[in-house]
Amino acid sequence: MKTDFTHCESIYWVFTQLCNDKCDHCYNSSGPQGERISAQDCFRIIRNLPEQVDRLILSGGEPLADRAKLYLILDEIQAKYQGRTQIMLQTNGDLLNGDILDKLIAKGVTRFDIASIDRYHKLSGARLMTLADLFESRGVNGDDHDPLIEKAHYLAENPLSWGYWGATEDMWLGGNWARGRALEKNIWLRDPSHNFCAILSGAKGFLGGTDLPQEISIQLWKINPCCPGTKFPLGDARREKVADVLLRASKSEIMQRLNQGEPWKMGESVGVTEAHAHARTEELQNVCLWCDEFFGQHQESAILLP
Repeated sequence: MKTDFTHCESIYWVFTQLCNDKCDHCYNSSGPQGERISAQDCFRIIRNLPEQVDRLILSGGEPLADRAKLYLILDEIQAKYQGRTQIMLQTNGDLLNGDILDKLIAKGVTRFDIASIDRYHKLSGARLMTLADLFESRGVNGDDHDPLIEKAHYLAENPLSWGYWGATEDMWLGGNWARGRALEKNIWLRDPSHNFCAILSGAKGFLGGTDLPQEISIQLWKINPCCPGTKFPLGDARREKVADVLLRASKSEIMQRLNQGEPWKMGESVGVTEAHAHARTEELQNVCLWCDEFFGQHQESAILLP
């Protein structure tokens, strides 16, 4: 596990929950009335990001539904990192056209992921060929259709590229979590053996030192070890340096277990056995629901406040 968090390999930042769509499976309840933060808050967050970030994924909601703010964020990122950070954009593609694509490329975006090729999104992938032609017309490579996962893909110099993916019944964006609209609509994944914690976008490796890239998630301003997020955030990226928050988390035995991708062992330091954790996960039918329950009962032990 790392001890210096001034360098982070990957940050996934949902800077807006505003969206032109309102998908039933959306884990953060994005939509036309989705939650937003101010441009000034976004600037504060960028100032508090680690001094070195290998890749920054901007997502939503739908980033292009909050386009003016997105452009300001891209300018601020370039001013801070001077092209040393790969910028990825995760979008449903509904609002993308030639003029917008040209502007995004000019502002430093080098990777585009179309995360809407499934039946849950409004257009259900109907624009895929239109988008393929659009990317080809701008010389954006489409050979790699999957989201970038391996370190070598983004630690090396990257040409322009794009890919597409979407939700499936058994693996919705990596394993559907009982969150947001999916929970409200009662379509979350019921599989107590599925360990979302142990994959990229889960908590494994968020403090470094594992076989996965070190990736953290910032949901608006909430610093999290994973995309679905723990019941209480680790810190507030508007008010604290992200590196300081991660250093504080690294001193928690609970967070160390999550970093290892072992949510059923995270309570051992406070007397919660692995057997009890598995039993509760079986009853709740989802490891994220067990994580919520644990944090609700052990907030003071789990979250090291500044």
